[in-house]
Amino acid sequence: MKKSIIGLTVALVSSMGFAVEEPPTELAEIINFRQYSDTFASAGQPTEEQFSAIAQAGYERVVYIAFTSNPNALPDADQIVKGLGMEYMQVPVAFDNPLPDDFYAFADSMQRNTDKKTLLHCQVNARATAFSFLYRVIYDDVSVADAKADMNTVWQPNEVWRDFIFEVLEQNEVDPNCEDCDWTPPPPRN
Repeated sequence: MKKSIIGLTVALVSSMGFAVEEPPTELAEIINFRQYSDTFASAGQPTEEQFSAIAQAGYERVVYIAFTSNPNALPDADQIVKGLGMEYMQVPVAFDNPLPDDFYAFADSMQRNTDKKTLLHCQVNARATAFSFLYRVIYDDVSVADAKADMNTVWQPNEVWRDFIFEVLEQNEVDPNCEDCDWTPPPPRN
């Protein structure tokens, strides 16, 4: 009885869109890997070997939202991903100037195939968790509080990203405020 209640609770919480799913060990080793649902996760930059693990875990699409010129970017990631049989998409997002159109390019691709198992990644999962937050709130009906708590497991958005998030939410008539949502940017790094 106790085991079935625990299983039911885990299934219920997982279906609600919280980042509670424990990924397989090989995926958990990817920088800041976060599993939001059976079909959506975000992460930092995977290695070539980790892309193989991603494909073996059933991912069908990889979306990269940083620039290929980034020193931490994996050279030929597009060829590696496509060689593993997955779809590859890139939306280059400037960390110091994210644009709503960047987010909508990503969201449009997600909406074309909502059942396609997708990994969204950047370098450390800051950009990707912000996009994940927005996508989950706007398209998956996850509450602002729950999506914000998940994003905060990776980072607290700086002023540029907070303002970007607020702009996209406003365009979609979503209030960013909630009881436990602290949108105060962290102090600048020295």
